[in-house]
Amino acid sequence: MFVESVVRWGAWSLLVHFGLGVSAGNCPSRCVCRPNSSEVNCSGKHLTSVPEGFSSNARYLDLSRNKLKTIGRRQFSGLYQLQELDLSDNIISMIEVEAFQGMHNLRTLCIKNNRLKIIPVRVFSGLPSLRILDLSENEILVFLDYTFKEMVNLQILEAGENDLVFISQRAFIGLQNLQELTLDRSNLTSIPTEALSQLQSLTRLNMLRLTISALPNNAFRRLHRLRSLVISNWPMLDTLATNSLIGLNLTSLVISNCNLSVVPYLVLRHLVYLRFLDLSYNPITTIRGNLLGDLLRLQELHLAGGSLLRIEPGAFRGLAYFRMLNVTSNQLTTLEQSAFHSVGNLQILRLDGNPLACDCRLLWVVHRRVRLNFDGHQPTCSSPDKVRQREFKDFSEKELPRLFTCRPARIADRRPQEARVEEGTTVLFSCKADGDPAPSITWVSSQKSLISSTGRIRVLPNGTLEVRFAQVQDSGSYKCTASNAAGNDSITVSLQVKGFPRNRTMPFFTEEGWVESSYSPTVNSSTQMAKPYPFDAKTLIIATTMGFLSFLSSVAICFVFMFFWSQSKGQIKHTATIDFVPRTSMGGGGDGGDGGRFTMKLI
Repeated sequence: MFVESVVRWGAWSLLVHFGLGVSAGNCPSRCVCRPNSSEVNCSGKHLTSVPEGFSSNARYLDLSRNKLKTIGRRQFSGLYQLQELDLSDNIISMIEVEAFQGMHNLRTLCIKNNRLKIIPVRVFSGLPSLRILDLSENEILVFLDYTFKEMVNLQILEAGENDLVFISQRAFIGLQNLQELTLDRSNLTSIPTEALSQLQSLTRLNMLRLTISALPNNAFRRLHRLRSLVISNWPMLDTLATNSLIGLNLTSLVISNCNLSVVPYLVLRHLVYLRFLDLSYNPITTIRGNLLGDLLRLQELHLAGGSLLRIEPGAFRGLAYFRMLNVTSNQLTTLEQSAFHSVGNLQILRLDGNPLACDCRLLWVVHRRVRLNFDGHQPTCSSPDKVRQREFKDFSEKELPRLFTCRPARIADRRPQEARVEEGTTVLFSCKADGDPAPSITWVSSQKSLISSTGRIRVLPNGTLEVRFAQVQDSGSYKCTASNAAGNDSITVSLQVKGFPRNRTMPFFTEEGWVESSYSPTVNSSTQMAKPYPFDAKTLIIATTMGFLSFLSSVAICFVFMFFWSQSKGQIKHTATIDFVPRTSMGGGGDGGDGGRFTMKLI
């Protein structure tokens, strides 16, 4: 019995080796069929057309890596039981309408890596059970309206690495159960928002290697079931509109290999169900404090391979479920314990690939080096020199207090600084400090407000306080605080600004800068009333009366004179007649022309 079985197995192996069919059904030449005819392998047989003679019981058909150019209408009729068809790695440039008609049980169709440029409408009709369709690595330029209309049960559509320039608004109508869509390396210049909005069952969207520079508001509207969004390798993407992700309830978000310079806090704040966030390979320099607290369920943050210089205290405050931070390959020199809501929840920390300064700020990490998972990549010290290139696992507990130390901040010059100046003067107050690590300098005004590095009153890069064109209201005390992980130090300076006296030139600020102007104080009405008049009331009345009488006398004399002069001239004519001769139209003299006359009435 055993010998008989061995003989049968050897015969079967020879038949498979020489490509001969064995089964109750048919097997095309140059193909290999399983004994029960459920699988037919015609891969890599240099076929130029689809062979005939398949068993009607075949469930898996592999025609990949051939030289097929065209798939004709009803090309696979009769294969009613077929569940998986692989046409990848051919040179197919044309698929006729209803090419797959009748394949009611087909669940997976792969047409990857061919030369398709367009998908005619109704190509995929007759595939009611299809779940997975792979059209990637073709040359498709456009998805037309209703391209996938009859594919009501399709769940996964791979459309990456095509030459897509346009997706029609109705292209995805009919894909009412689609759960995953991949668009990779296409020529789209904007988000096909209207087309995507038809996919209301979509749970995963992958958009890779696109040339889009901005995400507009409502870019993914009506995708209420979307849980995972991957935006990767968009080198021009540097802008996310505040409401670009509005309406989404994501649990996983990837925006990597783009050109974001800051963490998009406002864009993310409504994603309260987000658990996984990946912002790796963006030129982000800082994770600011107290701005991620709205992401209540966040568990993992990946920001690898960026330009990260600092993670501020309180950066992950409020994230009670935070368990993994990956900031490998950045420019971080330290990571302070105060950045976290609770370091007890942290399980995985990737700090490798950073120029770490091994001082007291990293002591909390070294203390947890046994319990904390570094994912197989031990952090390494870059400074100071005495611990350079040492991995965290190499330190013993005894030497930690001696090596991982800090020197508290100390202000070098503590001499009193008092300035009494006039308005318009520029004043500088020095505040130089040393310590290890290098302390940060902050200034606070007498009104307890923090002074920034911009404005008329500002903090210079070296820590000096500058008060430009001092005003009276600037008077008061200013406090400088130098702080680092080991401690703080502070000093207080005083400024008194004297106002300008009256009738004196003073500066004022215009759009062109500070200019000099004559300052003349306004005199109020009470002061004016207090000044004595140069004449008394009696003198004013006499002068006014004499002036009025003189005026009336002059007018009367004029009227009398005009009356006698007019009587001596006799009767006055009230009309006057004037003769005239008009010029010709050519501008010549009036010879031979008709004269004219008009009468004027004298008033």
